[in-house]
Amino acid sequence: MGPLIVLFVLLFILTTLPNIWTKAILNKHRKPHPDIPGTGLQFAEHLVKKYQLKGVKVEETEHGDHYDPIEKAVRISSANAHSNSLTAITTVAHEVGHALQDKEDYAELKQRTVLVERSAIMQKFAGMALMITPFLIPLAHTPMVGLLTFGAGFIAMGVPVIIHISTLPVEFDASFKRALPLLNEGQYLNKKDQKTAKRILFACAMTYVAASLSSLFNLWKWLKAIKR
Repeated sequence: MGPLIVLFVLLFILTTLPNIWTKAILNKHRKPHPDIPGTGLQFAEHLVKKYQLKGVKVEETEHGDHYDPIEKAVRISSANAHSNSLTAITTVAHEVGHALQDKEDYAELKQRTVLVERSAIMQKFAGMALMITPFLIPLAHTPMVGLLTFGAGFIAMGVPVIIHISTLPVEFDASFKRALPLLNEGQYLNKKDQKTAKRILFACAMTYVAASLSSLFNLWKWLKAIKR
């Protein structure tokens, strides 16, 4: 087995197994919990009030759990909004962790927000440039066409890498410096469930690591193809 095949298999494992493992962990702890009195939505509203997150809304969504720093909204998926499972409560704590970052002007969150906004514009430009390149090549025999193609391709492949890498410290901070202390200090969970919550947060964090590795691998493959 050649070194490239070994590398490919290794990267496939590193980028696929964390997602499978995370789904298994989340599903395992989706059962209703007898010792947790409220739903995910109620817990989110309680935390927003407790930590005086003024202007922050709590909303149910069909588009996955997340915090929107532009709209100032903690959005909880329907599966977690109406559940009192460990998965629901831990996920809510993580998203409120992002809201706490926003309240404290956490620099990395601000940088990621700006980067995501700008990348949307850059990705549109890159997509248009790649679409018109085949039409420009027969019309203009100039190195500028090649530079345009390379620039557009680099934006299309490189920007996701930057976003994924910038996401890592933001997500780890929201999980382990905010969500876990929040759950422990508030005594919302017993010691056994605190360990489970930590496991859930770690599993989710690994999906961001996997996404970063995957985007790096895609960029590497694209650069290899360009060199040929």
